[in-house]
Amino acid sequence: MSSPAFLPFARPVIDEATIAKVADVIRSNWIASGPNVLAFERALSAWCGGRPVRSMTSATVAMEVALQLCDIGAGDEVITPTQTFFAAANMITKVGARPVFVDCDLVTRNLDLEETAAAITPATRAILPTHFLAPLDHERVYALARARGLRVIEDAALAIGSRYPDGTAVGARGDLVAFSFHPNKNITTIEGGALVVNDAQEAARVESLRFHGILRLPDGTRDVDVAGGKYNLSDVSAAIGVAQMAQLEAFVAQRRMLAREYLRLWHTDPVCLLPPDVEGHSWNMFAVLLPLDRLTITRREFVDLMHAQGIGVGVSYEACHLATLYRKQGYHEGQFPVTERIARETASLPLFAAMTRADVERVCTTVALILAAHRK
Repeated sequence: MSSPAFLPFARPVIDEATIAKVADVIRSNWIASGPNVLAFERALSAWCGGRPVRSMTSATVAMEVALQLCDIGAGDEVITPTQTFFAAANMITKVGARPVFVDCDLVTRNLDLEETAAAITPATRAILPTHFLAPLDHERVYALARARGLRVIEDAALAIGSRYPDGTAVGARGDLVAFSFHPNKNITTIEGGALVVNDAQEAARVESLRFHGILRLPDGTRDVDVAGGKYNLSDVSAAIGVAQMAQLEAFVAQRRMLAREYLRLWHTDPVCLLPPDVEGHSWNMFAVLLPLDRLTITRREFVDLMHAQGIGVGVSYEACHLATLYRKQGYHEGQFPVTERIARETASLPLFAAMTRADVERVCTTVALILAAHRK
């Protein structure tokens, strides 16, 4: 009897119709930014309540452009959670500003707003929060930002398809919002991202920042008034994005069903800390905290045992402030205990739209057997 196929912790879902569309785009010879980019941006804008959206090559550069749009640079501070992917802090550093880390909530993993308020100084220019295992507490984040005159750049890399409690889509309100379309996200453009902005003026500036800082003059020539990058999305990627946007709601519905199946079937001894079932959440990942203090194995050994059973496991995320780059800025162990616990204990289990209930049952059964076999 053959072993079951390897189950990765994330995988994109790209159908044959989308593959055929990509072939059509390639045959058209218009493969750089073109009509499919415009169509993709229109679809994203419609999801975001009609707000202007500009696509880019990643959420990372979308955050960099957002910081540039806010004129954030040397001498400025930006508050961001240390429980997030490295991209946010890296882009703050790249534009010359200083990332000011704060801890997070143990269950939702969203930034701690009391710590955020306490971290604001005269040098603070913006808050860069991450939507993690639930949408942000939008009202509280923006009330704090308005009271202190700060911009908000939402890292919504994990949140395309999520909605707030009132049903409004993440991205449809607020300030600047960055999305990711990496293959492990809810929709993909292979590599790609987007930035939601407030008005046509900001959108025009983003267009310049994402394409060399070029301005087109009335006589058909070009000028450069800022040192922009080269972050425009290809029409090949955008064609995938158009097809994926049409399936976003179905993908999210499947992810919610699978996540609730995880929560229904999950029974381990010792117990794990599970993610919350928050209405409107789009379930980019199913991340649990392992009870390592009650196990005889390390997380690395748990991951290896899962891989030996043909099941992929990710680590989402390390404690950003403990990376070498940020230790050099004075951050150290013990500063943010909640994030440091998450970083030690977290394990991201398979969750993607092509999974089945049987896949979830397989993961739950395997985890339960491994933990039972290695409890203290």
